Amino acid sequence: MHDFVYNLVSLLVIVDPLGTAVMFVALAAHIAPAHRRSTAWRGAAIAAALLLVFAFVGRALLDILGISLPAFQIAGGLLLFLVATDMVLALRSGIRSTTRPEEEEAAHSHNIAVFPLAIPLIAGPGALTSITLLMRGAPNVASQAWVLLALAVTMALTLVALLAATVVARFLGVTGANVVTRVLGIVLAALAAQYVINGVRATLAG
Repeated sequence: MHDFVYNLVSLLVIVDPLGTAVMFVALAAHIAPAHRRSTAWRGAAIAAALLLVFAFVGRALLDILGISLPAFQIAGGLLLFLVATDMVLALRSGIRSTTRPEEEEAAHSHNIAVFPLAIPLIAGPGALTSITLLMRGAPNVASQAWVLLALAVTMALTLVALLAATVVARFLGVTGANVVTRVLGIVLAALAAQYVINGVRATLAG
C-alpha cells in the first residue's frame, strides 16, 4: 500500500488534474458542451494509452540505448525540477503548459483531444519521465502492478476533472488554480530532488 500511495502522489502531482481541467476550460471554450465531453474522454484515453506504452517500452528503450537507471533518474529529476519551477513561478515555457502559438492553433482546431489536451497537458515530458522511472524502479511484478494501478487512478481522476472542468474552474477561479498549482510545484520540486539524490547515490555506490 505504501508503494501505491507513493506512486499515486507522484503521478497526481505531475499530471495535476485540477490544473489541467482549468486549462481545458480555456482551450475548449469554443466547443459545444456535448463535443467537449467527448473531447475529454478521447484526450484522457489517448494520454493513458501513451503513458501505458511508456510504462512498458520506456524500460526497454533505456536498455537498448544503454542508459542506466541512475543516469535516467538524474536526468529525469532535473527535467521534473524544471516542470516544478514552471508550476511554482507560473511560467509558460512549454515544458508543462501550452505556449501561446499552440493555444492559437488549438483555438482554430475542432479537435484538441490529441493536441494539446493529451499531449502535452496530460502526458507531457514530466509524466512520461515519471512513469518510466516508477516502472524502472519497480523490482518485481507486484510493485509494477502498484504503479499501473496508480496510473489508472490518476487517469480516472483526470477524466473526472476534465468532465467537470467548468465547475472546477468556477470553484477554484484563477487565484485558486494558481495556489493549487504552486503547492503541487513545491511537492514536485522535492520529488525531483529525491530522484537526483537517488541517482547520485546509485552512481557513487556503483
